[in-house]
Amino acid sequence: MSYAKSVLQPGETIIAGGRLHWIIYGWAIVCLAAGSLLLVLERRYGSEHDALIAVTAAAFGVLFLVLFFYAWFIRWITEFAVTNRRVIYKRGFIWRQTEEMNMDKVETVDVGQSILGRILDYGSIRITGTGGTNNIEVSRIAAPFTLRNAIIAK
Repeated sequence: MSYAKSVLQPGETIIAGGRLHWIIYGWAIVCLAAGSLLLVLERRYGSEHDALIAVTAAAFGVLFLVLFFYAWFIRWITEFAVTNRRVIYKRGFIWRQTEEMNMDKVETVDVGQSILGRILDYGSIRITGTGGTNNIEVSRIAAPFTLRNAIIAK
């Protein structure tokens, strides 16, 4: 059961849910591409060094797996939900850090996107509470404008 579902109050429903975009796997993808390119080059120009090819494959394979598992774990333990009464942001597995803001305390919702973020539909969302004292900020979230619209549509 997700954290947001477990903390719902009577009469409260989830309007929209957010999760981190797949771009979080970027470093793992770069590592896989670089390792593959290096293996092709080693195979083409240094075929007599099979030990070097094996070491390169093992090193980049392990690095890819570590980076991929780390990104998957971060994506798995991060949760963002908009209910009809509040905004809920949770991260953490053994330790847990949560931020919640009642809808009537939301003052502004800002969305930031890079060029790549616009193309792939991800970005950062920043929710500022009344008086500017409470902020919730999430980076690399998928479909940030959908979440913004769910928050400001009260």
